[in-house]
Amino acid sequence: MAVLPILQWPDAGLSTACALVAPQEDLGTLIADMFQTMYAAPGRGLAAPQVGVLKRLFVMDATWKEGPGTPLVMINPEILTFGAELATGDEGCLSIPGVMAAVLRPSTVTLRWQDEARCWQTGTFDGFAARCIQHEYDHLDGLVTFDRLVPEARVEAEETYRRHLERPA
Repeated sequence: MAVLPILQWPDAGLSTACALVAPQEDLGTLIADMFQTMYAAPGRGLAAPQVGVLKRLFVMDATWKEGPGTPLVMINPEILTFGAELATGDEGCLSIPGVMAAVLRPSTVTLRWQDEARCWQTGTFDGFAARCIQHEYDHLDGLVTFDRLVPEARVEAEETYRRHLERPA
C-alpha cells in the first residue's frame, strides 16, 4: 500500500466528469492505496479523481474518527433518490485544504453501487454518511465544494483557500 498524492484545486482533473469503471478493471491496489491515503490525510472519504484517476470510484469511512470504522468502497455508484429534508453542514475537502464550507444537501440518499467484489449493493444513508457520499459523488461528476456555494460564499471560501496556500510551511 502507498499514500498517493492528492490533487489540489484548481487541478483540471477535479473539474472533469469521470468514466465508468469497466468490469475487467483490477482495482485492488488502487482501492488499498486510496484507503491508506484517506486515513493518512486524515479524511473520511476520497474519490478516485482526487488521486488522478478519472474513474467512478470512491472510498469512505464516515465513522472511523469516533469509533469502529465502517469502510465502504463504491464503484460506479448511481444515486437513486434524495430525501426531501435538507440540512446545512460544514464540509472540508482533502483537495481544498484549509477550507470548511457550509453546504446545503439532502439529509438522506439512496444509491446503488458495486462493492469491491463487484457485487451490486443498494443502501439508504442518512446524516453524516449521506453528506460524505454526496460530497464524494460530486467529485465523480467534476464538482468540488466551491461549486455548491452561493456566489458570495464561494468568493469568501476561495479567499480562505488562497490565504491557506500563502501561509509559510
